[in-house]
This record gives sequence, C-alpha cells and structure tokens, in this order.
Amino acid sequence: MRVVALEEHFVIPSLIKRIDPALIVKRGYPHPDQPSARPAIDAKLRDFGDARLASLDAAGINLQVMAMSGPGADLLPPTEGVAFARDLNDALAAEVARHPTRYAGFAHLPLSAPDAAADEFERAVKKLGFLGAMVNGTADGLFLDDKKFEPVLARAEALDVPIYIHPGIPPAAIREAYYSGLGGPLSTILTQAGWGWHAEVAVHVLRLVLSGALDRHPRLQIVIGHLGEGLQVMMDRFDDVFNNATPKFLQRTVSQTIVDQVHVTTSGFFNLPGFLALMQTFGPDRIMFSVDYPYSDNGKARAFLDALPVSPADREKIAHGNADRLLKTGSFKA
Repeated sequence: MRVVALEEHFVIPSLIKRIDPALIVKRGYPHPDQPSARPAIDAKLRDFGDARLASLDAAGINLQVMAMSGPGADLLPPTEGVAFARDLNDALAAEVARHPTRYAGFAHLPLSAPDAAADEFERAVKKLGFLGAMVNGTADGLFLDDKKFEPVLARAEALDVPIYIHPGIPPAAIREAYYSGLGGPLSTILTQAGWGWHAEVAVHVLRLVLSGALDRHPRLQIVIGHLGEGLQVMMDRFDDVFNNATPKFLQRTVSQTIVDQVHVTTSGFFNLPGFLALMQTFGPDRIMFSVDYPYSDNGKARAFLDALPVSPADREKIAHGNADRLLKTGSFKA
C-alpha cells in the first residue's frame, strides 16, 4: 500500500541564525544557544539524507511532505522576512530535487508582508512545485481571518492548493494568563503539546468560519492535524450555540462549513476513540495519514494506520488517495 505523510518537519539552522535571538526568546522559543533538551529530535530535524530516508523505508512510507519547524519569517521585519522565506523555500526545493519521489514541500510564507507572502506562495507552487503552504500559528498575534491576510487566502484559492494550519506558540499575553505559574516544565508543556497548541488551531479554524472568510473563499481548503484538534466532538455544540447568529452573516452552519473546507490528518495522535469520532464527523474522504516526524515515530504511525478498523478502500484513501486528490501527490510516484 502506498503511503503519503503530510505533516513532517525540518529545520535549517543557518537560516534561523538570521533571526535575532532576543526575538526568538520573546516569541516563546528557547534561546538558540541554550543546550537542547531533545538532541536526538534536533538531529533528525536537520537531516535530509540517509537517516530520514531509512526511517521512511522502515515504516513503509513512500512520500514525505515537509514543512519548516520553529521560528520563521514572521519574526523578522517585512523585507527581511520575505528574503528569509524565499531562501528557506529554495533550500527545501533543493532537498526535494535530490529525492523527487520521496520528498515534497509546503511553502513557508512571510506573513508580516501579506502581499509579498501571496506572491511567494505562488512562486513556491508554480516554480518550485510545492503542494501548498503551512502556517505556524498566529502572525503578529493575528489569525488568518484578519483582513490583512486576504491576499494569502485568495491566492491559495486561485492556485487550488491548501493551507495547512499548524500550531504555534501562543502570544505572550495568552501564555501568561492561561499557562504560567506551574512547576518545572509544566507551563511550557501545557502551553504547547499538552493543550495550548491544539486549542489554538481549533480557535484558528473557528475564526475562519465565523468571520466569513471561508464563505468569501468557498474553494479554499484548509488542512489541520492531530486528529482534528478536538473539533470533531464539538460540532453539535457549535451549531447549537451559534444557530441564532450564523444565519445573519454566514451562508452555512459552522459544522457544514468545517466539513466542506477542512481536511484532517492523523499527525501525532494515534488513538482509536479520537479517530472513530473523526470518521463519524468528517467521513473517510477528508482524513489523511500523517506522522508529525520527528516529533512522532514513523513506525508507530504506520502501525496505527494498518490497524484501523476500516475497509480496504477507506484505508487506501487515508493512506494516499485523499492526499493524491487534494495535493496531487500521485505525480510523485516512483
């Protein structure tokens, strides 16, 4: 069975060095000179060669779609951010060119300059062959529903490629109010993988719906990971509480808009109850396999895919068919 993984990460340390460490720390990342708490993961993030490929081969994953992890262009002034994003996308394209049947890319966008970000989006898709873009949380504290990002949403729709909304570190005010004051590393964990990341993506999607942004761009497709960030168990609640308001300014119910325009991957979440709720809410045509490499293990993710209680046809959709349709990954076959 052919398998495509869509939320897979890398870093290029030489580019991150172009960002002022003070800005990196202010955004909530550790100082670049601080000893790593996860050296094995960091090594995998930097590797594009034998180790990454061997891990894919061992798990039977044919194609890995990669996106940048960590601090990015939005921390830089607009002009510098545009150059950073362009250089990063070129560097990823060079790695993809070395292994064109095994790797593909999502564009990194300089969201502090939305018009330039839209142009870089188009260049990355048309010139570099990327399959869409990945956005890591907020930019300048704003979600994509803000009117300043209309050029990016419109360009994605015109290009007929999705935007993958990945978690980012919440703004400082949110970190302080919601997640601070716990002992040891608990505040950081709660802010990020323990809860904050997933709540942030859910809010991001809901803002795109409630602002009317997805109604304004009905062909725009959004991808989110982590088995839907909990949205699947809230759909009825959304429709109940927004029912009296949404007909006044939205064309569809909240749940219908999400199901129409959002796709979900399995990245990092390999539990059956969450998956079954996802199947019942989104159906088999909007679920795609992902690992969240190297933060999650390729072998564990593949074992989860193989054990899912679904029909052979639905397993093929999740493994590659839905990605082939949405991202046109079928052209990357060996």
